[in-house]
Amino acid sequence: MVGDENRIEYENTIETEDAAAETVECDEVEICEPEQGERNELDELNDKYLRLLAEFDNFRKRSQEEKAKMYNNGVGDAITKILPVIDNIGRALDSESDRESSLYKGVEMIEKQLMKTLEDIGVEEIIAEGKPFDPNYHFAVAHVEDGNFSENTVTEELQIGYKYKDKVLRHSMVKVAN
Repeated sequence: MVGDENRIEYENTIETEDAAAETVECDEVEICEPEQGERNELDELNDKYLRLLAEFDNFRKRSQEEKAKMYNNGVGDAITKILPVIDNIGRALDSESDRESSLYKGVEMIEKQLMKTLEDIGVEEIIAEGKPFDPNYHFAVAHVEDGNFSENTVTEELQIGYKYKDKVLRHSMVKVAN
């Protein structure tokens, strides 16, 4: 019986080789060109596909931009809520007369660490004193007559302003020379 099984496998192999030989012998292949109506339909479908692809790419870009804006707005809102804490730390340091006390040095280290963290995030102080008044960055709360400064120059910064990327989080409160 074992011999019969081997013989059947051998015969099947020969039959498949003959079938393969038959397909190889056929060397004429007819390529059909689509008719004009089918060509128009293919062109329309291709055009729809390209438009859909472009629309999806625009949607993807728009979604990424919206996501970035939402992130930046969230960071800006969070930092804006932290700014009064930064101001109070500065006031605490200014009110302490003993600059060598461990409490003063500890609070000063906290302030430096907080400012370094804000800098790493991308938050910058708006430099105002001695600069020309710019309503985009400064909020004038007083005008002074001072011969040492030219007209419309910030003479004193009363409260530090901050910006995150191109967005002003808080304008600098300043005195301006007339």
